[in-house]
Amino acid sequence: MSSESDTCRKHVVPALQAAGWDDDPHSIAEQRSITDGRIVPAGKGFVRKPPKRVDYLLRYTRDFPLAVVEAKALYRSALDGLQQAKDYAEMLGLRFAYATNGAEIIEFDFSTGIENLLQRYPTPNELWTRYQAASNLSDDAARALLTAGNYESGKGERYYQQIAVNRTVQAIVSGERRLLVTMATGSGKTSVAFQICWKLWKAQWNQRGAHRKPKILYLADRNVLVDDPKDKDFAPFGDARFKIESGEVVKSREMYFAIYQALAEDERRQGLFKEYSRDFFDLVIVDECHRGSSRDESSWRSILEYFEPATQLGMTATPLRDDNRDTYLYFGNPIYEYSLRQGIDDGFLAPYRVHRVITEWDAAGWRPSHYELDRYGREIPDDGSAFALVAVPVMAALLRLKRGGRGARGGPNCSFRALRELRVDPPGRAVSDGSSAITVPLPTMTASTQARCSCPRLRAASPVIHFESPDAVAVRPSRVAANFAITYGIPV
Repeated sequence: MSSESDTCRKHVVPALQAAGWDDDPHSIAEQRSITDGRIVPAGKGFVRKPPKRVDYLLRYTRDFPLAVVEAKALYRSALDGLQQAKDYAEMLGLRFAYATNGAEIIEFDFSTGIENLLQRYPTPNELWTRYQAASNLSDDAARALLTAGNYESGKGERYYQQIAVNRTVQAIVSGERRLLVTMATGSGKTSVAFQICWKLWKAQWNQRGAHRKPKILYLADRNVLVDDPKDKDFAPFGDARFKIESGEVVKSREMYFAIYQALAEDERRQGLFKEYSRDFFDLVIVDECHRGSSRDESSWRSILEYFEPATQLGMTATPLRDDNRDTYLYFGNPIYEYSLRQGIDDGFLAPYRVHRVITEWDAAGWRPSHYELDRYGREIPDDGSAFALVAVPVMAALLRLKRGGRGARGGPNCSFRALRELRVDPPGRAVSDGSSAITVPLPTMTASTQARCSCPRLRAASPVIHFESPDAVAVRPSRVAANFAITYGIPV
C-alpha cells in the first residue's frame, strides 16, 4: 500500500519541480518546522511538544513564501489534507493552500474563497501575478517587497517575524502613513525593525521616489533601547548609522538613532528636532511606542507631529488596554499581532510560574522608626500600632483620578473612578475578629466620604477615607498616609 512518503517522493516533488518551484530564486522547503514545540514544565526541568511542520512550503524568494502543500497517501482523498493545509496557510499568513494525494490537487485561494480541482501546480510567476493583483501592488512596490533581507546574524527568520516584516514593508510601499506592530516581549521586535529598514534601504525606497536611500529615524525613550540595536542588530548598516546626541546635528547619514530627551525642547533650549526639516526623514520607527510620544498629553508628541510627512511605525509589546488607548488611536489598529500566548504555544517563549512571596512587612507589619519622614519631609506619626502594607503596583491604574472642580488637583470635585471595591488580604492578625480579609467598599468618592467596612473593629471606629492630595490616601484614625501607587495601609 502506498504511503504518504511514497506520494511525496513519486508525485509531489516531481510535479513541483515541473512547475518551476525548484528553479532559483524560487525554492521548495520540504518538511519545514515552523514552530519549536511548546515547552511543558516537568518536575525541575521541561519537555517539548512536537513542533508544527508543513509538508511543503513554496517560496517565491527565500523570505517571501506564497503557498503550502499538504500531502496524503494515495489511498486517501486529497480533501483529507485540505483543512490542515488551510490552517497552516492561515497561520503563516499565506493566500494559497494546496492538498494532494498524488492523483488529485486541490487549491484554496484565500483572496477569493474559491476551492478548485487542478491538473497541475501553478508556476511561481503565475502565483505571484495573482498575489500582486489581489494586493493591488505596483511594480515598484513589488520590487521593494521582494528585496532580500539580511540574515547573516541568523535572526528574523521565524515565521511570525517574516509575516510582520512583509506586511509592514507592503503597507509602507503602498503608501500607508501610520502603522502599528504589536509583538510580545522576547519575540524579536528589534530584529523585525532591522529587516524592515534593511529591505527599504536596499530597495532605495523613499517618500519622494527619488534615486536615493531612505532617511530613517529609530526613536525610543531610553539610551539602552537605542544603543543596543544600533551596535548589534543594525551593525550591517555600517557608517550609515548615527546617534543624535549632545546637541550635534548631522544630516549626511541614513540610519539615525535618538531618544526623545535628546530631541525634545525644554526650558534651556529649543527642540533639536527642529534642526531637521519636517520632511527630512522618510520613516520614523518608535520603539515601545506605548510609553510617551503617542499619548495626547505627552510633551514628546510634538516630535511625531513635526515629522508628520514621514511614515511612522510604532512597535510595542503591550496589547490594547485602557491606559494605552492613545497609542492605538494615534497609530491605528495593528497590522500584525503576535501575543504572549502565541509565543508560548509555539515554543518560542517559555511559560511562567507564579511564586508567591510574603515579605517581612506583610507578615509582621511595619512601624516607623523615631523621627522617620515620609517622601514629603513630614514626620510619620507613631501611635503604637503596626500597619500591614500591601503592595499594589497597579493601584495607579485602578484608582483613576478624575480631575475637575476647583484647581483640578485635589479640589472638592475630584473623585476616584474605575475601582468599586478593594479587597486586601494581609496575612496573620489582620483584624481582631480573626477575619483574614478587610473589604472596604469604595463608591465614587469626593474629598471626604464615610466608608463602610465589614470588619467590626474598623466599622466601630467609623474610619473616614480622606483624599488629601492627588497622590496620597489616608485611612483615619490610624493616620497612615501612603502613595497609593506603591502601598495601601490597613491598620492591624
